[in-house]
Amino acid sequence: MVQRVAVIGAGIAGATCAQALAQAGHAVHVFDKARGPGGRLATRRMAWVDASGQPCTTRLDHGALGLEARSPAFQAFIDDGVRAGWLAEWSPRLATGGRPLERGTRFHVPVPDMPELCRRLLQGITATWSCTVDNLHRNPLGWQVESAGQRLGAPFDLVVLALPPAQAAPLLAPLQDEWARQAALSPMQPCWTLMGVATTAGTAPPRWDLARPAAGPLAWVMRSDARPGRARMHGQAHWVAHARAGWSRAHLEQAPDWVAQQLRAALAEQLGGPVEWLHSTVHRWRYALPPARRCAPAESCWWDAAQGLGVCGDFLGGRGVEGAWLSARSLATALLRHAGAPLTPACCEALP
Repeated sequence: MVQRVAVIGAGIAGATCAQALAQAGHAVHVFDKARGPGGRLATRRMAWVDASGQPCTTRLDHGALGLEARSPAFQAFIDDGVRAGWLAEWSPRLATGGRPLERGTRFHVPVPDMPELCRRLLQGITATWSCTVDNLHRNPLGWQVESAGQRLGAPFDLVVLALPPAQAAPLLAPLQDEWARQAALSPMQPCWTLMGVATTAGTAPPRWDLARPAAGPLAWVMRSDARPGRARMHGQAHWVAHARAGWSRAHLEQAPDWVAQQLRAALAEQLGGPVEWLHSTVHRWRYALPPARRCAPAESCWWDAAQGLGVCGDFLGGRGVEGAWLSARSLATALLRHAGAPLTPACCEALP
């Protein structure tokens, strides 16, 4: 029997769950407050006017660094994406003197930008963008999804929340108070991110693409234009610098201009000299990383069959893109079992 499913959130967890359910033949509708899919798989379009008055644009990856696999299932997913041409391997040169990487210098990144992964997963699936879902309630006809007092779509049989826990908690409170309590007690770590374009004229470029500074406010520094599929402009360097969670938390409500000044100074110190910026800005991720803990496999998602309500995300499945993906796959399995159609290998195949 075809189920009508509302998936709230179009990051990797929501897109993965939506794809699995749609491939199994269910009618899926995705809602997200952003203008498109991706969540923390994010790429920012930047525009500025140069010294000669000419308009300039570029795109910088300012969210998750990339995909890393621990599990055979996620590695198979990555391999499918590489074969299809929408994932590419990135083996950055690591700066010396910093913290080592946990699993070597091998990532995979979507091409041509980070949201492309979620776009591929959501091909052919109905989606509503720029829509903040603020209320869910269930009546004899099914689930009603609402935004600013307006009903969104027809009643649904099942609802999936693929949101940061702080955003899921108020929606869950009148429906599943224990889940709401646990979500509220799972604080995501924030991250201030500096991104910008600098001139390389008269300077020797560093011989690295990725750094994990051992001290200071910066956790990661990345040369965004050194990644596969990204445009590289002569005389320019495209930098993205992520602040540490503790520093970001301490300065979460500071003015963006002050944060930008601090992070630009930290990046100049990392690079060993002043940076001549053509354009830069900062982005505040309130919900960047889940708590540094591991959940038991049974807790990799939440599913209430009686209500037809499920929750997935990296705060349940573990850190990184893989944790969100595994959580979504676990929830999709539970939903399809409930609907009488277990997840099949065909549901795991990457889109061409």
